[in-house]
Amino acid sequence: MAQRYFIYLSYNGTNYCGWQVQPNGVSVQEVLSRSLSLILRVNIVVVGAGRTDSGVHAKCMVAHFNVPEIISNLDKLVLNLNKFLPPDIAIEKIVPVTLNDHARFTAVARRYEYHIVLHKSPFLTNFACFIPYSLDFDKMNEAAAKLFNYEDFTSFSKLHTDTKTNLCKVTYARWEQVGEEWVFTIQANRFLRNMVRAIVGTLLMVGSGKLSIEDFCAIIQTKNRCSAGPSMPACGLYLVDVLYNEKSLFA
Repeated sequence: MAQRYFIYLSYNGTNYCGWQVQPNGVSVQEVLSRSLSLILRVNIVVVGAGRTDSGVHAKCMVAHFNVPEIISNLDKLVLNLNKFLPPDIAIEKIVPVTLNDHARFTAVARRYEYHIVLHKSPFLTNFACFIPYSLDFDKMNEAAAKLFNYEDFTSFSKLHTDTKTNLCKVTYARWEQVGEEWVFTIQANRFLRNMVRAIVGTLLMVGSGKLSIEDFCAIIQTKNRCSAGPSMPACGLYLVDVLYNEKSLFA
């Protein structure tokens, strides 16, 4: 009888075309599926908790895969995978789950971070977005709190996607300084394509004085992507957690 496993991993997305298999580039899903297949000597296709775009990183991605028989030594599999995988992908753990558990569909929330720096750093080029002007983070946090009042985030969604609904419930959104970086953390039950990067781009317009809090709310209400701010570069975006049954399994 088939057995399903959840696999917890992190990756530096700089050299990948994203999580999902693409015809025009190497994806994290492709590399991980191929590596598991070679080690386990059976065809494996991993299914992720969501997509990350080209250049986006993950501190915690969760995926599942099925095998015909129970794996006897999961610690050894983690060790072998980490030896086999390239340096920019790391496996944290592999745990058995039921066949009803699905990395994407049973997740109840996801958490992202967007990292910016206010001074140019060659060491953060691929890991944070450089913003060459001052920002009012108190005002940006005031605007971010307004996200809790809305559920339709069409204004922050990539156009012409196959998404059936643009409704999301945001439960956390805040900027905090972490060392030399400013980090925007946002959690919701689901996210639209490009949603976090578009929200950050619009919040930066608030922080630079180009938009008021009222303007920010009006943009959400228009349900029009063209009215919002720019989509920020992928390098600053991280998937940091996937939550199941209202708690993080990555603890």
